[in-house]
Amino acid sequence: MSLWFTHPLFLPSLIILVTIVLWATALLPEFLTALLFFTAAMIARIAPPEVIFGGFASSAFWLVFSGFVLGVAIRKTGLADRAARALSAKLTDSWVLMVASVVLLSYALAFVMPSNMGRIALLMPIVAAMARRAGIADGSRAWFGLALAVGFGTFQLSATILPANVPNLVMSGAAEGSYGIHLNYVPYLLLHTPVLGILKGLILIGLICWLFPGAPKPAQDLAPSEPMGRDEKRLAWLLAVVLVMWVTESWHGIGPAWVGLAASLVVLLPRVGFISGEEFSTGVNMRTCIYVAGILGLAITVTQTGIGRAVGEALLQVMPLDADNPFTSFLALTGITTALNFIMTANGVPALYTTLAQSFSDATGFPLLSVIMIQVLGYSTPLLPYQASPIVVAMGLGKVPARAGMLLCLALAIATYLVLLPLDYLWFRILGQL
Repeated sequence: MSLWFTHPLFLPSLIILVTIVLWATALLPEFLTALLFFTAAMIARIAPPEVIFGGFASSAFWLVFSGFVLGVAIRKTGLADRAARALSAKLTDSWVLMVASVVLLSYALAFVMPSNMGRIALLMPIVAAMARRAGIADGSRAWFGLALAVGFGTFQLSATILPANVPNLVMSGAAEGSYGIHLNYVPYLLLHTPVLGILKGLILIGLICWLFPGAPKPAQDLAPSEPMGRDEKRLAWLLAVVLVMWVTESWHGIGPAWVGLAASLVVLLPRVGFISGEEFSTGVNMRTCIYVAGILGLAITVTQTGIGRAVGEALLQVMPLDADNPFTSFLALTGITTALNFIMTANGVPALYTTLAQSFSDATGFPLLSVIMIQVLGYSTPLLPYQASPIVVAMGLGKVPARAGMLLCLALAIATYLVLLPLDYLWFRILGQL
């Protein structure tokens, strides 16, 4: 037993395990657990400060921050209400139609915007205004359902579009760096969209309508909107520039986070911007920002301390990977991804899993590219909200309680593994990938 206590990974593993348990059980507020992780990790010196606090240097953190700032401006100037007026006139006739429209809009936007956080920042104020016009009160179960539709539709469904979320990009970079494999947009879309995009989207809509029932009221005020005011026009032009910069990132090389941060500075500037210091302090949810930084910092720490690799190699030894039983191997590889998701979160899983893919390929007899592709189902299906920071951000913006997010996470994961996993395996077989 004393060997366990003297093992160099014992203390880091203990701190990370306690952090994960606290996030999973919501015994403490999420931001407080993040602060406890920072404190314990620094006191115990399990990693250098730049690793432990690496989440604050991550582009994902600054996308979250800028998303909050832009969201405040969109609401204040009236742009959110204007967009909601246009949508609510046609999309609030029934609860199923309303939920389906939010999920579809979240998914469709992923084809033109590369950032999960950016899409959530734009959509949440619009969806909130649409909900108010349909008579759905803040804090109601129906509102929780709409907010989760934005978060889950944005993160889970966008995994089927190669450049649309961070884990996909991490996987693509790791595959190219480790094996010289370049992932192509259209084959990737064809492999994942039918099952993990379309069918999963339909299941998500059904689960939200069932777990978070609502009864939207037809919009009463159908009078034409007033002409856009000066601030609305200026902010609309600013957002148009931001959107163009996000879509054309591959041309100019400026990341979405830094485009969003620059736009946030414009929004905050005295006499030029749109929101005051008081509105900034009340509208920007620093609790969620700290929580996201904690999630990202934990994932970086797991990688840098070697915990992730140790867990991955241990899973390789115990999982039933057998070339004679392809479905069992497919199931086992998905299980490995799911297990890694608990300690590395979705952004970190592809970095480790992809580097181990050759060993998985040798054990299963699957082509290397197929082994790399199998992980998408696992990391895009979190069992708990903390495993996917975009879902956390959507919950923060919508003030959704942890229990509601966990309920939908678990329900969608069960449906995915019982229904979609066998269909995904069959689709891989039909396309000749296994």
